[in-house]
Amino acid sequence: MANNKRALLNSILRQDLSRFIHRSFQTVVPGEVYSDNWHIQAIAWRLEQCLRGDIRRLIITMPPRSLKSICTSVAFPAWALGHDPALKIICASYSNELSVKHARDCRAVVESDWYKRAFRNTRLDPRKNTELEFMTNRRGFRLGTSIGGTLTGKGGNLIIIDDPLKPGEAMSDNRRESVKQWFDGTLYSRLDNKSEDRIVLVMQRLHTDDLAGHLLEKSGWDHLNLSAIAEERECIPIGDELIYIREPGDLLHPDREDRRTLDVIKSTVGTYNFSSQYQQAPIPPEGNLIQWKWFKRYRELPARKDQGQIIQSWDTASKPGEKNDYSVCTTWLFLDKDFYLIDVLRAHLNYPDLKRRVVSHAQMFIADSVLIEDAASGIQLIQDLQANGELRPIAILPEGDKETRAIGQSAKIEAGHVHLLEDAHWLPDFEREILQFPNGRYDDQVDSMSQVLAWAKVRNPRIFIAGGTRLSAQENWGYWR
Repeated sequence: MANNKRALLNSILRQDLSRFIHRSFQTVVPGEVYSDNWHIQAIAWRLEQCLRGDIRRLIITMPPRSLKSICTSVAFPAWALGHDPALKIICASYSNELSVKHARDCRAVVESDWYKRAFRNTRLDPRKNTELEFMTNRRGFRLGTSIGGTLTGKGGNLIIIDDPLKPGEAMSDNRRESVKQWFDGTLYSRLDNKSEDRIVLVMQRLHTDDLAGHLLEKSGWDHLNLSAIAEERECIPIGDELIYIREPGDLLHPDREDRRTLDVIKSTVGTYNFSSQYQQAPIPPEGNLIQWKWFKRYRELPARKDQGQIIQSWDTASKPGEKNDYSVCTTWLFLDKDFYLIDVLRAHLNYPDLKRRVVSHAQMFIADSVLIEDAASGIQLIQDLQANGELRPIAILPEGDKETRAIGQSAKIEAGHVHLLEDAHWLPDFEREILQFPNGRYDDQVDSMSQVLAWAKVRNPRIFIAGGTRLSAQENWGYWR
């Protein structure tokens, strides 16, 4: 009976890389509790496909401390050599010390008793067993090196790149360029057969122009992108005909990093680093169209005076539900050509809730004018609010695409006329969307801001148009209050 159980276990370790990762963890991190999770199965499945040759170019982007190195630099090379002891593997990391550690851990797995029982045909050759390289009895090997290291005379069937760039060097143009040149000019040429051999890159995103960004601009790469917090619905393969579905807001591994932990990390490392390293969505340091340094800050809202107005600008989602875009309302004080952002409401709302929220939100801030984009769901919303007499919104017909509208208003921001509330709870998400625009997943907050800035430019300061009705400033000021 014991022999049958051991034979079954050995068979499982040979066939299932995710189980092999678990056993390898127990070898290289003894005493620590292994917390299994679907994302490890997703990684293992992609790597299994690589070994079979179904995937030849693979990029895995994921947060730090998520077992990426144990999966890809330790367990996978050992498992691959177990199946093919003649395989030639090159593993590269940003530093020699890190490469040594990964080599040492992989060697510990291959030399373990349980590995030898599972893979009886793979043994290390004692004549070639150094700090960074070990060879098998079939002349296969695992060679460790650092980024930029020499590989003269060395070729491989499988290249694994694990964290090619140190986080502290991510902002160095020279260092990023050096990594890309080393990959293009040195590492890629080390493949014995460029059409059949495989390359795996696993890393946390650090910059829009890091190695992952560089390679994703090319065709032919399979990309497994694992964000700490899902931003949209994802269907991720974790096995043969097995799919794991992530809904917006789902955490990558809540048993290890729950929402509170991630919030603390975000507040500690800042929006830029969290977006890059944890969400795998690097932000251009100075933004694309709009630079973050252009925005002014305020701690206390200035006195409203006679001419000051509270303006709300709505960008409504075309469809309800968390699988779609957000409905966004930005609330502003418009005073003496300056705009003070007071609040950002950003939520997934079905239509009845959206209609009620427009009215209640206007009442909450005693808004003088409510702007709603006259497109998609906004068309019906404007008509219903006018018909019910609850509110007379100002219908804004968008001109041009979102990018064009933002460009048209960027001068106001650059001139210092847009002020943001310091330490506001909505500020990190607002900053992230601004800096990613127009290449980010969302642009609702940007569009809401562009809308109010454009409206203030063209409106008559004494007469407002509300749903086709011309209202005096006094009437518009407190129409529904």
